Amino acid sequence: MAAKDCRKYDAGVVAFRRWLGIGFWSALALVMLGGSDRPVSGPADLLHRYTGRIEFDFAGWTLGAIGSKLGQASVDQAAYLAEAARTELVRHYLSDLGEAARLQEEIERIYADSAVADPGRDSAADRASLARIRRELAGLQPAVEATLQEQASVILADTGLTTLGAPIPPVSFRLSRLPMALVVSPRTTIRQEALIQLLPDMTIEQQVTLEDQVEVNLGLSSLVVPIGGIGTYPTMVQESTALDWLTEVVLHEWIHNYLIFRPLGWAYDSSAETRTMNETTASLLGKALGRALLDRYYPDLVPPPPPESNAPEAETGPPAFDFNAEMHETRVEVDRLLADGKVDEAEAYMEARRQRLVEHGYVTRRLNQAYFAFHGAYADSPQSAAGADPVGEAVREMWDLSRSPAVFLRTMARMNSYEDLLRALGRPDSALGTP
Repeated sequence: MAAKDCRKYDAGVVAFRRWLGIGFWSALALVMLGGSDRPVSGPADLLHRYTGRIEFDFAGWTLGAIGSKLGQASVDQAAYLAEAARTELVRHYLSDLGEAARLQEEIERIYADSAVADPGRDSAADRASLARIRRELAGLQPAVEATLQEQASVILADTGLTTLGAPIPPVSFRLSRLPMALVVSPRTTIRQEALIQLLPDMTIEQQVTLEDQVEVNLGLSSLVVPIGGIGTYPTMVQESTALDWLTEVVLHEWIHNYLIFRPLGWAYDSSAETRTMNETTASLLGKALGRALLDRYYPDLVPPPPPESNAPEAETGPPAFDFNAEMHETRVEVDRLLADGKVDEAEAYMEARRQRLVEHGYVTRRLNQAYFAFHGAYADSPQSAAGADPVGEAVREMWDLSRSPAVFLRTMARMNSYEDLLRALGRPDSALGTP
């Protein structure tokens, strides 16, 4: 195809994606304004008496985000900028975001210093600079989001995950302060019983009070955790200066949006196994596609590979502390203790391991069954908080056997149970069953 024809084709694809976005947002706005709340049942019913006044307003956030995206889709100047100008826009935004974080940290340091007689006066210049940068960031944010959405769409097209050149649903995210999440698990086993999103500005004291209330009054293991992204539509993504993390989360959450129209997405909450299948699928693809986006548009920001060393242990000294390996070992032992009915011993062991993590610089406020119930669903690595859970291992095996990321996603999307995954891997019928 001639260069001129290529430009016409690219412009046509961009226009198609833009108008597809407008139509999608308009339809979603009508659905949201219709106001249909999904009834809550199960353990979450009991939790609402403690969380009712501090729960995150998803309907309000989503309607605001839809309005922003409708405007962004209607007047999307970033889509017609030269590629170099768009990538520079993203780099400039990340640089400003880093400066805003530095100023915020300096302001907090001034207010925390008891030797400073008048912190308001001493921080005035920094607060003025921070306000200016935050205004600039707010002005840049729509164009930065549109740029990363378009770049992610190109990567999905290269991967074969589009229809007529556009991913469905359209890639769409909003940089935002994310809610915290209350996760609960039984004490006798590791299983996520409920997850409730809470206000993002909860203090540590409020988090601890809520956890204590749930544990004392309901006899459950509980933990309030931060979240990096949520698969609403548009998806919610925490602002970050780390572009490798940001692109991974954007594509991870798009995978959840893709799956919600398919059996695996419908089965997300049906069992712990299908939740792990969902999250591990999204994690594997998010990492691979996010890396592809960096390789194509921001090659200088691709993280270096981890250092390799084949030197004998006698020459290199003791092995470095490996957080993921520590969590894997901890999870395996906790599962063993709980299977033997040794709940108190398992909790004492987790506390000892938590203190070990802190000694090595990993500030972990609470390590309990709820922690592993939440983090254990992300089993994209053999060394993880999933421990010896075979579900993540089976998803990784399917990933290794698939000839492309698109084939992997479409294969996983058709499943709605762990048994489906085992059959797809050709396991004998005797291997089927709950892991």
